[in-house]
Amino acid sequence: MMQTLIEMWFGWVHDWGYGGVVILMAMESSIFPVPSELVIPPAAILAANGGSMTLPGVILAGTFGSWLGSAITYWTALWVGRPVVMRFGKFFMMPPEKVERAERFMHRYEGGGIFFARLLPVIRHLISIPAGIIRMGFLKFSALTVIGSALWCSVLAVLGQKVGNTLEPSQLEALKMGKGVDLTQLIHAVKHESLWIIAVVAVVGILYFVGMRLTESKKG
Repeated sequence: MMQTLIEMWFGWVHDWGYGGVVILMAMESSIFPVPSELVIPPAAILAANGGSMTLPGVILAGTFGSWLGSAITYWTALWVGRPVVMRFGKFFMMPPEKVERAERFMHRYEGGGIFFARLLPVIRHLISIPAGIIRMGFLKFSALTVIGSALWCSVLAVLGQKVGNTLEPSQLEALKMGKGVDLTQLIHAVKHESLWIIAVVAVVGILYFVGMRLTESKKG
C-alpha cells in the first residue's frame, strides 16, 4: 500500500511539476504522512537535469506548500477548538497526552518552538495544531513557518542534487521518465545524507531550550 502511494506521489511531482510539489508539501505539513524526502529531492534532481523546473522554483514551491498546509491545520485547530482536538486527535496521531505536552511546549517556547519544529522530522507536521489551539499570532506563526520551511526545503534540494550526482545514467533516465525508479532507495539515501544536519539542528535546539529554561528559572 505504501509503495503504491509513494509511486503515486512521485508521479505528481514528475507530471505536475511545481503544482505537485505545492500539493504534496501542503499535505506533508498537515496530518498526512507524506515524506518531504520524497518530494523536494526528486524535484531538485529533475530540475538539475533538464526538467521544466528550476532549483529556486522547487524551493519556493516547497516553502509555499509547507506554509499552506500549516496554515490550514492552524486555522482548523483554532476553529474546532481544544475539546474536539482532545477527543478526535487520537485518530490523527495526536492522543490527549501528546496534545497536552504540545500545548505546554508551545506556551513555553512559542516562536523558537515553531522554528525548530520545521527542521525536525515527525514534529514538523504536528506543530501547527497546538499553535492553533493556543491562538498564537498568525503573522508570527506564518513568518516562522516560512523561514523554517524555506531552510528545510533548501537543505533537501541540495541533498537531492548531491544524491542525484551519484545515480547511474540508467537510474537518472528512469527518474526523468517517471517510471522504473527505486524510490525507497532514493529516500533512504537522502535521509542518510541529512542525518548530520538533523543532528546539528537537534543540538542547537536543545541548547536553545535549555537556555530558555535556565533564564526562566532565574526570573522565577
